[in-house]
Amino acid sequence: MKGWLETRQVYAALATACAPGRRAALATVIRVRGSAYRHPGAKLVVFEDDTHVGNVSGGCLEGDVREVARQVLATGVSERRSYCGGADEIAAWDLGVGCEGEVELLIEPLAEARVTMQAALAAEAPFVTMTTMAAHRVTGFAVVTGTAAEALRASGTRLEDDGAIARFIEVHEPAPRLVIVSAGDDAIPLARLGELVGFRVTVVDRRPGLLTAARFPDPIRRLEATADALGARLALDADDAAVVMTHHFGDDTDYLDALRASPARYLGLLGPRQRTDRIVARLEATGPFDRTRLFGPVGLDIGTDGAEQVALAVIAEILAVRSGRAPRSLRDRVAPIHADVG
Repeated sequence: MKGWLETRQVYAALATACAPGRRAALATVIRVRGSAYRHPGAKLVVFEDDTHVGNVSGGCLEGDVREVARQVLATGVSERRSYCGGADEIAAWDLGVGCEGEVELLIEPLAEARVTMQAALAAEAPFVTMTTMAAHRVTGFAVVTGTAAEALRASGTRLEDDGAIARFIEVHEPAPRLVIVSAGDDAIPLARLGELVGFRVTVVDRRPGLLTAARFPDPIRRLEATADALGARLALDADDAAVVMTHHFGDDTDYLDALRASPARYLGLLGPRQRTDRIVARLEATGPFDRTRLFGPVGLDIGTDGAEQVALAVIAEILAVRSGRAPRSLRDRVAPIHADVG
């Protein structure tokens, strides 16, 4: 989920910074063994003035990677570097790799072919990129879209390396949507936090005066729509989430009614339990309502005070539902805190 946002940020920075002819090097995590802080596809772009966007670790590898990037800019030759945490969990964490993890990166001069990424990202549809390497040198880069990408997507992001030729195949899936039904003041921190963690956020309201760029700046999408028009204006899928929070009983009921026809896996409803039960009872009187998808009152029980803390509780609950985890403290988790990706 986070990868789509970061890739978009990296290439937006490249488009802006490289327009005047500034050079840049791109570092990408291409393989991870064991537990790691970042997954394959994580990116860091380093410009010739040493400014940078993105990250490839918890912060401890970036200094060395930037130094390698400067060498790559000077020589024009790509580099592949491995960073190994070893068997010492504390040392591995301090290095920013993860527990007993090994991370391999490709650091390459920015190629002109990369500009095609902008169009692929703008289309907001799945696509694949393929970087071909002979030894350490990048010999090719291609963006694959449409039906041609389907077979490549099936096996996910991966490095294929036979010793002579290597291909880093990166699958780019659009981030899930977070639909916030209300452009009220308490929707502002929820929209900003949702965008920050990687969702494609859409704020829906029937009141155009609240749907302003000052309140919800790009890339947050602003959609003026009544409940009756919502289904036709916004297509959701099972990976998406929606939170209804208009503070108006009738509007909440109507918007939730419109959303129950979607396959979105998470439907949140702000407000006390008794109010939620009344809304659901009204909807059930008109047809079946899948209560397993409804999270109302919305958010984790962390004890909140104010819109910002409510936003944190809501986003945390959505992430827990997406990952299939029961919310709990990390101190109570026996398994590694970072997913084992290989």
